[in-house]
Amino acid sequence: MAMNRRHEMPQQPIQFCEVFDVWGIDFMGPFPVSNGYSYILLVVDYVSRWVEAIATRTNDAKVVVDFLKFGVPKALISDQGSHFCNKAMASLLQKYGVAHRIATAYHPQTNGQAELFNREIKTTVQKIINPGKKDWSRLLEDALWYI
Repeated sequence: MAMNRRHEMPQQPIQFCEVFDVWGIDFMGPFPVSNGYSYILLVVDYVSRWVEAIATRTNDAKVVVDFLKFGVPKALISDQGSHFCNKAMASLLQKYGVAHRIATAYHPQTNGQAELFNREIKTTVQKIINPGKKDWSRLLEDALWYI
């Protein structure tokens, strides 16, 4: 059977992604207070799977905006949390030309890399903290090296 135009794949340009072009971002917590911290902000690069996580006192937009001062991706994938979907974030992302992709509540797999590393970090931290569970913020950096 000869292949005709009707059965051909549509031709589209191949998209190239560089390391740190696409980030997934998510908050974890609240956890038992550890050195004043209750939350973890997790950022994962979708290309290299490099993970950064910082302990934070709150889970608000200011924490996210302050984190993004270290550099911005071309695309940011997050859930619909108010810390990611607000005017401050929208103006910052627009200023730097970042495409914001939002995962729906019914399809968290859209931000699957961040969700996967949330689970990995939580499991790893639980293995290395003391029984009082009050030192997780101090051991967060160690947990990142174990993953």
